[in-house]
Amino acid sequence: MDLWFAVLQALTLALVLALIYRPLGDYMATFYQSSRDNRIERGFYRLVGVNPRSQQTWQSYLRSVLAFSLMGVLFVYVIQRAQAVLPYSLGFPAIPSGLSFNTAVSFVTNTNWQSYSPDVTMGYSVQMLGLAVQNFVSAAVGIAVAIALVRGFAQRRTGTIGNFWVDLTRGVLRLLLPVAILAAVVLLAGGVIQNLTGFTDVTTITGATQSIPGGPVASQEAIKMFGTNGGGFFNANSAHPFENPTAWTSMFQIVLMLAIPFSLPRTFGTIVGDKKQGYAILGAMAAIFVVSLTALTLFELGGAGTARLAAGGAMEGKEQRFGIIGSALFGTASTLTSTGAVNSMHDSFTALGGLMPMLNMMLGEVAPGGTGSGLYGMLILAVITVFIAGLLVGRTPEYLGKKIGPREIKIASLYILVTPTLVLAGTALSFAIPAVRADVETTSIWNPGLHGLSEVLYAFTSAANNNGSAFAGLTANTPWFNTALGVAMLLGRFLPIVLVLALAGALSAQDTVPATRGTLPTHRMQFVGLLVGVTVIITALTYFPVLALGPLAEGLQ
Repeated sequence: MDLWFAVLQALTLALVLALIYRPLGDYMATFYQSSRDNRIERGFYRLVGVNPRSQQTWQSYLRSVLAFSLMGVLFVYVIQRAQAVLPYSLGFPAIPSGLSFNTAVSFVTNTNWQSYSPDVTMGYSVQMLGLAVQNFVSAAVGIAVAIALVRGFAQRRTGTIGNFWVDLTRGVLRLLLPVAILAAVVLLAGGVIQNLTGFTDVTTITGATQSIPGGPVASQEAIKMFGTNGGGFFNANSAHPFENPTAWTSMFQIVLMLAIPFSLPRTFGTIVGDKKQGYAILGAMAAIFVVSLTALTLFELGGAGTARLAAGGAMEGKEQRFGIIGSALFGTASTLTSTGAVNSMHDSFTALGGLMPMLNMMLGEVAPGGTGSGLYGMLILAVITVFIAGLLVGRTPEYLGKKIGPREIKIASLYILVTPTLVLAGTALSFAIPAVRADVETTSIWNPGLHGLSEVLYAFTSAANNNGSAFAGLTANTPWFNTALGVAMLLGRFLPIVLVLALAGALSAQDTVPATRGTLPTHRMQFVGLLVGVTVIITALTYFPVLALGPLAEGLQ
């Protein structure tokens, strides 16, 4: 019965996403290619001194991304440090410098990692002016970078990849803001709260006094999910009834976090002039998603032990209103995207069940990935796939009419190496430096042994992949983790963006070459299978040793 219910939920989700795929994908392709600006956009361009018709080289585009993101980090850091004097601070003091740095980096990089309890740490001004604004613009930056790479494939000998300020503005005003407003209304109808009342003291039935928190939750929940951000207004995140009251609001939030990433392949296919290419990318994403969801669901339904038998399932750390099936679906969606929101505690999953969210992130979050980052990550893997296929048949690899030469494959290879280096180095340093290890083991890890290693590994995997979810048994609000995870988030976000834009510039400068009988068809099932295989093999070869020391060893005990 449970399995049939899981299948029904998955089919319902697939149907909704299929209905969204074409209109949303075509809409994004239309406005990112349009040469017309509306009045609000023209006013913004005049304010920042931008000519919307000017085209940028990849170096200029990159400088704009980095400058905008740096200003975002500084602004979010400053308002956290100044929280005590801001209106609607709810009496909370200034946030410590180390935590302010970590949080500013987290939200600007679309990670939304939280080493604190939001509802008792941050007032409404910081939540709305700092975190909510970054939920919009960090998502728009990711989509802009993906569109720039798509233009690199589509354009011929231009050497330009668009205008960052135009892409950013349109992403916010034409996509993220209007949909977030509609989604917030739906969430309000579902019972998500939206107010500025602060804390309300009530008397319980036992005569005790309890403080009930309020806040502008629905508005932030909408963009948190639609922008694949993930930072919760409350510490329990989307497991909190004020953020996610019912099973249908949970399914609605899953649709929100998957809508843009699963529709961007359609945008890609439309812009490059071959919609079949978009279907191939979508097919690879969907195949990985289905396998991951199936594995996590089976691991959680099959969890052994007397506690599971007594509870009727592996329900520890899960909400009764969502159950195992709803928790597995939400966990798969949030870790295969860069959302990182949770409606259950991943730390409480079975040993092999907890392996799956970690593995989802290690795959590079490309199935379907975050807003923009999933598409450009999968396109990088497609470049590597056609290169490997070209070696197998002894022909010069080509993708969408662009030759994949030494420069392109070096850029793609460096992209693949960035995240594993950050994850493995961060985990290793946490245990290799004696002073850090002593602090980590005595202050941060609540569950020693194999699971403690998994908690630290999960933290760096989440940070470097800009996900933001956690094995919550780890206390990360320490000088080491605030700094190390902050650096991992920064490098995990912007080093890949540097490489993606460099590849976009290299492709844009090329002319297209006609397809021949020796050209690998990249729109058929054969290529989809190759792409999935390359994605899985790269991950397996990179992470298997450390997984064998953590979740795999724990699962075999």
